[in-house]
Amino acid sequence: MSDHAERYGIGKAFHTALATADWDGIRSLLHDEAVWVLPGDNTISGAAEGADAVVERARRIAGYGLRFELLNILVSRENMALSLHNTARRDDAVLDEYLSTVCTLRDGKIASIETYLSDVDGMNAFFI
Repeated sequence: MSDHAERYGIGKAFHTALATADWDGIRSLLHDEAVWVLPGDNTISGAAEGADAVVERARRIAGYGLRFELLNILVSRENMALSLHNTARRDDAVLDEYLSTVCTLRDGKIASIETYLSDVDGMNAFFI
């Protein structure tokens, strides 16, 4: 398997695990010390430090009923990113955001995740 195919596969596996609530699957893709950073000022913002905290963040986000539409998996020389369109509805709150989840890889696993959002204010209003 080529290096870019491996990075692509990690991205595909991460998205599939997130979309199907496969928390063990997400955990298997992470280094023990993985970190996930999200912008904003809400219940999912900030840094989730450690693989278990990253899985818990994914579980919390999915718990809001999000639809994780995969637009693209992007690979660089050493890392990968997911381009997503996330949507959800909760009472009167609507989430409709585009994002890039950039993953730094090390030894075939995700070492860090940083998420870039199109609508931080909308995310803050939804994740309360």
